[in-house]
Amino acid sequence: MSRPQRLIELLAALQARPRTTAEELAEELGVSARTVLRDVRALVDAGIPVFTERGKYGGISLLPGDQADLSRLTTGEADLLRAVGLDLERARQLGGEAAARSALRKLTSRRRPPPARDELPLALTDVIAIDNRPWFGETAPLPDVAGLVQDVRTGRRLRIVYRRSGAASAREFVVDPYGLVQRGGRWYLVADRDGEPRLFALTRLRRWTVLDDGRRLRPGADLAGTARELGEALESRERVLVTARVDAASLDIARRILGARLRAAGDRGEDGRVEITVAYDGVDAVRQLLQFGEHIEVVGPEAARRLVARLATHLAHTHTPLGET
Repeated sequence: MSRPQRLIELLAALQARPRTTAEELAEELGVSARTVLRDVRALVDAGIPVFTERGKYGGISLLPGDQADLSRLTTGEADLLRAVGLDLERARQLGGEAAARSALRKLTSRRRPPPARDELPLALTDVIAIDNRPWFGETAPLPDVAGLVQDVRTGRRLRIVYRRSGAASAREFVVDPYGLVQRGGRWYLVADRDGEPRLFALTRLRRWTVLDDGRRLRPGADLAGTARELGEALESRERVLVTARVDAASLDIARRILGARLRAAGDRGEDGRVEITVAYDGVDAVRQLLQFGEHIEVVGPEAARRLVARLATHLAHTHTPLGET
């Protein structure tokens, strides 16, 4: 792939996802991470709003908005950019300078007019800060992630001691590891267990041992595809849809806490409440809504409403003031 074509493919990759890393882009484009960073710099120099952030939660992002939308290009403009990249001189030599300038204007246009020549804009890093850590993230300590990566690279099976979510104690499993993935600021081991793909949160991984046997992965499966498959399956499960009414003032924090589980939110009613729909794997998960206290009412299904009533009664009894019967 030539550099001009790679620049457009890089822009398309950034447009397709909210955040990525130089390593992920390098693997996708078949180049080194250093080359990706050079290409990102070329996009920034051309005025395309690409933002990079260093550190554990860093990455490369294309700022959302109407800029850098490849769908705004005509077929001819897109083909020309794939041939010359961002090089207007090369476009001029090919007789396509006007089309190239038109394409760049579309990719860098803004709703507001550009500043006057004597008004130097502030650096993008001075006005944009990106922190990809999740809200209310778990604080449980991580195991030796670097050591786990080294052991996974041996290509052998692992015997892990792992506590499943909600379980009181850890159990031992033999798994066939693909690798590690970080999503939403959290690390997971991606592995097959008894031939089925699984995600294992590293915060609940107690210890592991490298076995002598080589790993036995499903035919054709790899880390990226398996992680994507597991993520999509997790987000698409909808065994129970819970309807609730929440105070309008609490709606923003509900969006932040519930995330993708919040499937719908209606308009504010005369009583100041909004009807929401929340997707859960099972009725028991409705316990999550108890944190909203008096600011929420679970409407249905009836099993979820009864569970909340039972839990509320238990909480009221448990929290009777000391000395009262």
